[in-house]
Parts: sequence; C-alpha cells; structure tokens
Amino acid sequence: MKKVTIEDVAKRAEVSKGTVSAVINSKNTVKPATRDHILAIMKELNFRPKGMARNLKNGGHDKSIGIIIKDLNYPFYTSIATGAKEYANSKGYSVIITSSENDHECEKKFTHLFSSKDIKGAIIAPLVEGTAEIEHLFKLKMINYPFVLLEDVKGIQANVVAIDNLKSIKKAVKYLIDGGHTKIVHFAGPSQSTHTQERIEGFRHAFSESPLIFSKEMIIYIGSRYEESFNNTMKYFSNRNRENYPTAIVCFNDQQALAVLMALKELNIRVPEDISIIGNDDIYYARLYPVPLTTIRAPQGEIGRKAAEILIRNIESPALLPNEKVVLETEFIIRESTKSLNQKVSI
Repeated sequence: MKKVTIEDVAKRAEVSKGTVSAVINSKNTVKPATRDHILAIMKELNFRPKGMARNLKNGGHDKSIGIIIKDLNYPFYTSIATGAKEYANSKGYSVIITSSENDHECEKKFTHLFSSKDIKGAIIAPLVEGTAEIEHLFKLKMINYPFVLLEDVKGIQANVVAIDNLKSIKKAVKYLIDGGHTKIVHFAGPSQSTHTQERIEGFRHAFSESPLIFSKEMIIYIGSRYEESFNNTMKYFSNRNRENYPTAIVCFNDQQALAVLMALKELNIRVPEDISIIGNDDIYYARLYPVPLTTIRAPQGEIGRKAAEILIRNIESPALLPNEKVVLETEFIIRESTKSLNQKVSI
C-alpha cells in the first residue's frame, strides 16, 4: 500500500502543505475549524507525520517502539517492560525503555521525543496525579500516533491494558472480613489515578456484601512512593490512640506496603500480631520483605506482552483500528503479613 504523505492530506483537505504542517506542530496560526478538518482527514487516511511514518519494507530493520514507565527502581514496571520487550523482539522490533521518574514533564518530553523520531509507537504508564495535564496524550491522538496505556486516563479514548483492580481488592478485603477483621482501612494511592479509584471501589464493594459498614474515613490517601508513604504512615498513627488502630491495612501497592511495614516497625507495632498488611502487585522481592507480604499478584509479564501485541498490531495496520481494552485477572497470594482473628477463613 502506498504510503500516505503530507501532500495527500493537503490535497484531500484542500489546503496547503504549510497549513497541514502547522497543525501537526500545534501552531496557533490555523483557524479551529480548518484544524479540525485537517485532523479528521489525517485520521481518515491513517496518516502519521514524518518521523512517525512506517517503514516496514525490506524487513524494517529499524523498527522500534518505546516504553515509558514511572519508576525504573520499582520491579512492577520493569517486569512489564521485560514482557513487552520479549514480544516486540519476537516481531522484529527493538525496544527503547525510559522512565518518567514520576515527573510529568519527563513524560511529556519522552512522548514528544518518540513521536517526533521514527519510533513507531509507545507503551505508556501515565502519570495521573496532582495537577498533571494530559495535553501530550491528546496530541498523540491528534497526530494518529499509536500508543497503549497501562491505565485508563479520564478524557482519553485509547488502547489500555490493565488488571481488574475492583475485583482483586474486593477479594483481599473479603479475606480479611472472613478472617474476623472489623477495623480495616485502605491506604490509597494518588487521588487522580484510575487505579486508585478502582481499588477504593473494590474496597467499598467488599463491605457492601458484608455485615460491616463502609465509611469514607476508612480511605487514607498516603501516596504510592516509598518516602511519602512512610512519612504519611507515621503521621497517621501519631494522631491515633492504640485502641483506635486498625487491625488490617490494604495497601495501594507493594512499594507502599514496604514503607508501611518499616514505619510500623519504627512505631513498635507488630505485623501481623497487631496489624495485618496486604500489598498489591507481588513484585519479586515482596516475599523477602521483613515480613513476607500477603499481596495481589498481577500478571506483570503478560501485561507487557499484551500491550506490545496491541501496539504492533496498530502500527502495522494500514487502516485505523478501534481501541482495545484488555483487563487481566489477578491472584491472591497469602504470606506471613496477615493473620486470622478467628478460626474460619475463606478465600
């Protein structure tokens, strides 16, 4: 199939090449109506600007995709990247792995770098906390750049690969309730994150199917990174008498859970004798924590492989494909960080 060029877009839209170029580069010299018309033509023709054009002939020796993760030091993301790399390599693609290091400007910089060079598409673990904007994701959509998100982002219709957060947290909380726990709290992650909101919903649903009453005070936003989670855990317990401590905490992720474990150790609160802890992700060293962690195992390698599969399918398709959303199941892993308060526990 003949490669669609900027000339083809200009001809179909009945404008100059310069006008099309101005739209591609987000210049404000084009009237909104003309800009929308050109973007519609680009989408109709499945046009990707120079630097994004597919070069799949002759084996496409320079084929590559990019991955933007949040934290190179957190094994959850590196395992996903490894899964994506394995699949992409099997299809003849090289993989460039970068980390935004939880910095929104870095994420924007890398999406611009990938889309302006001849990197065919990207897998992105989006930073959606604080006042982070998503204009850079809108721009990728505007210019028809293939990408897959590892989390839903409100306002962006895109390919997504994720886990069933609601179901997995609901199962973990049910395990605690069936084990006799009545004072359970959820240490939540970034408030803007859809993962955070889905996990809160799972927590709430577990209570709705039990004799216990859910209240908003059970949800405590302490962040997802180690230092902020540690400090906020110390602050949470310093404001409570021991008789008001929860008997169990369900954490946003395993990194947060480690911070909670270390804070409780400093406060001379025993795990699981005083408080049970449940993490989320089952990163490879969760079993090596000071107290081996009961956690929710996400299929990290499969997330990466599935994201790469969807991405490459979109890259190689001559026509624009409908968005896909893949939701993968998790497994509940019981270790030493939780204890039953009665004799009967069901999973």
